[in-house]
Amino acid sequence: MSETKNNEELQQEETTEEVVETAETTETEEIVVDEKDQKIAELEAKLAEEDARYLRLRADYDNLARRTRLDREAAEKYRAQSLLTELLPVLDNLDRALQIEVTTEEAASLYKGVQMVYDQLLAATEKEGLSIIPAEGESFDPNFHQAVMQEQDSEKETGIILRELQKGYQLKDRVLRPSMVSVNE
Repeated sequence: MSETKNNEELQQEETTEEVVETAETTETEEIVVDEKDQKIAELEAKLAEEDARYLRLRADYDNLARRTRLDREAAEKYRAQSLLTELLPVLDNLDRALQIEVTTEEAASLYKGVQMVYDQLLAATEKEGLSIIPAEGESFDPNFHQAVMQEQDSEKETGIILRELQKGYQLKDRVLRPSMVSVNE
């Protein structure tokens, strides 16, 4: 009988040990699972952060490429701007020379030569995209005209340009110099 008691006690001890071991194993497994879940969550957060960083860098790169392309296009489009700006006073002087009244035959031939030079220079600048801003008889537009005086003409509407005092020029869609004008009150 004592042997049976010993066997029962041994079995109870083994069962207790197994329950304790199972409980310890379950706790250990839960800790390991929790650590793994935590690690997965950390890695997912890090991945999301890196994805966002990648998207920002990609957007920055695309913006830089677009800005570079636009700058290159603008540089090509307006490459002649500085030269044409320097030529505006020359065009003005030739235009003033053509405003003089010719009275002699010698002056007429000189006038004709100046007219030819002016026409050639104007044609060459127009090939590069330079154009004269229309003024007289047009409505005043502060983007293209600079009003330096006001006059009154009852036959014309208010805001109409009566006289052009200095020609204005634009290169393609960019104003190089606005027209200086007199506007109707």
